[in-house]
Amino acid sequence: MELWYREHRSICTSKQTVSIVSHRELIMGIMSPIATDVNGNPISAESRKMLGKDDFLKLLITKLTHQDPLKPMEDEAFVAQLAQFSSLEQLQNVNNSLENSLEWDYLQMQTINNTMATNLIGREVKASYNGVYLDADNRPTISFNSPQYAQRVDVQILDINGTVIRTITEKKVPPGSNKIEWDGLDQNGQRMGEGYYSIKVSAIDANGELFTPSTFLQGKVNGIIYREGAAYLQVEGMEIPLAEINAIHEYQEETEEEEI
Repeated sequence: MELWYREHRSICTSKQTVSIVSHRELIMGIMSPIATDVNGNPISAESRKMLGKDDFLKLLITKLTHQDPLKPMEDEAFVAQLAQFSSLEQLQNVNNSLENSLEWDYLQMQTINNTMATNLIGREVKASYNGVYLDADNRPTISFNSPQYAQRVDVQILDINGTVIRTITEKKVPPGSNKIEWDGLDQNGQRMGEGYYSIKVSAIDANGELFTPSTFLQGKVNGIIYREGAAYLQVEGMEIPLAEINAIHEYQEETEEEEI
């Protein structure tokens, strides 16, 4: 009788150990961001949730079936394991709810921004930008903001390869917003082709110290385009992301003074 009990206990203990290990692996699998099935293949979040519930119940039944008859599972341990599994499932549900909520908020904000963008057509906007667009009909305006008086300001115009094709120099530039018109010619007086050109501005103050004024683009919004769900404003031949806009004004046509 004693021999039978020892063998039976050894088998039960072995099965109980396997059951405990399997239960632990199940819990870790639920917490893991990438879950796999018994063959090591990844499974989806929904499948993982259903599989976790079924496996937990099977493991629990197996554990109760093969537990040591002289040392059955205590009520406290049984309730604790159920509570642990329930807590993990609740955390999983909360996480899914948060993900859905954030995605909805993003889509809602994107819709609001796109709707607001259409109201900007015909208005004048200002955006942090360091480029201009040259075509056959325009003379691009280069705008920059100087935080202080500058003895000299050098405006470099670069092509798409980063090569400086023209440098325009202005002297005795006051602080604040300033504009320089580019005639579309390079340093040798040759007309440049249509396209995008980047701008770099450097300045020297009254003490001979070098500083860098900030560049910006200001002009009338002629249209809106949408790319990958985001709105871009068409301003002076450029496509400006809505997020880059930092000022909006009513557009006013510039009138030239007539000479008398």
